Amino acid sequence: MNTIKLPSGKLDVRIIALDLDDTLLNRELKITPRTVAALQKAAGKGIYIVLCSGRAENAILPYVRQLNIAGFQAGRYLIAINGSIVFDLHTRIPIMTRKLGADVLRFVYEEAKKRGLPAQVYDASTIYASEDNKWTQVDAQLSGLRLEIVNDFSSFMENGHPKMVVPADPADVEKFTPFLREQLKGRAEIFISKPFFLEIMPPDCGKGEALEWLASGLGIPQSKTMAFGDSMNDETMIRKSAYGVAMCNGLEYIQDAAKFVTRRSNNEDGIADFLEEFVL
Repeated sequence: MNTIKLPSGKLDVRIIALDLDDTLLNRELKITPRTVAALQKAAGKGIYIVLCSGRAENAILPYVRQLNIAGFQAGRYLIAINGSIVFDLHTRIPIMTRKLGADVLRFVYEEAKKRGLPAQVYDASTIYASEDNKWTQVDAQLSGLRLEIVNDFSSFMENGHPKMVVPADPADVEKFTPFLREQLKGRAEIFISKPFFLEIMPPDCGKGEALEWLASGLGIPQSKTMAFGDSMNDETMIRKSAYGVAMCNGLEYIQDAAKFVTRRSNNEDGIADFLEEFVL
């Protein structure tokens, strides 16, 4: 078991990025009142609070509403689709978008199809899948997005998309991942976000890169950035922020990569506990 790593004193922070699943959200997929209060207090001090998820924009909005800070400058932005999109909640438009090209998308789709696996892409409100299976349904249930099956999926790739996911049995995901990493080296980022979701992202694109881009645009130095996460798709923001904080319930690899580790889990107000003690 890893040793909990904690700051020795108060931290000077101006922007906080927060992963959702198993980080900000508890097992009921809710933000607890204590955590809401801590984040509202931080926003009241002018600290930017940025929800940062693999989910599409519309799937993040219910949690934006729970926090009830989007009307303030400090609650204005969110990072969606694992860093492919930075979204401005005041203007209701993306201010940064990265996409995979059709060639990469079609390659992954064809290779997935050979293995009997579906592929899917996203917009703000919809999951577009090549076929339906148990795991596409899991994604629709977790995200709350509409699921649409696309007959001519190859043609649907023509204009590019921010990410592709191959939802499959964890054993199939594990087997497929090294093949894609080898074949798409330098052309895409490949990682497993949940054991049953294999994610394909644009190169040099991740939550950490999006957080860097947003902080720079806001005039916030890297030395005053903080990020909370638990899993592999949080690695870049854990490493790139000055204060990368892993959840104590997170992967051991992410805890090792982080500067700090929370004392409490996502089911025990771990974020609120950390912020109250070391930021607020």
